[in-house]
Amino acid sequence: MFTSVLMIEQPLTPVDVDFVTTLHGDDPVSFVVLMQPRGDQDRLLRAIDDVALGELPEALREADIPEGEAARGPAEQALAHSLEALRRKGATAVGQLVEDHPLDKLKTVVEESTADEVIVLTAPHFVEEFFHRDWASRARHKVGVPVLKLFAHNE
Repeated sequence: MFTSVLMIEQPLTPVDVDFVTTLHGDDPVSFVVLMQPRGDQDRLLRAIDDVALGELPEALREADIPEGEAARGPAEQALAHSLEALRRKGATAVGQLVEDHPLDKLKTVVEESTADEVIVLTAPHFVEEFFHRDWASRARHKVGVPVLKLFAHNE
């Protein structure tokens, strides 16, 4: 069985689920899903990304989106939804929220699960990507397995 550690920021859409569950053809796939609740540490970067994408109304709403402890409940629901969607497609899936040091947790999970790869499924983050501070760029230097970066779909 092929094991992928899947890092997400939002619930998986049906398109995302179809894509990640078919990456390896008909081979059985197992996922360990890591989801980090939104934190206020990246609010400015999210607003800059929204402006860069021409989504000015989204940039103005950044302050209204739950962060920190208030984001925990929505993140738990998003994780549960994503795990169920993967299971409905026939994949084995377990997951957990990651609240502190996501890349340290990623490295530990990759080692403990003997993962074959890491998939980072994220929205575009132009500022972080430009400076190679995004999860995928940083993970490539830390985990010892291939890291695939995919852009999440919005419903």
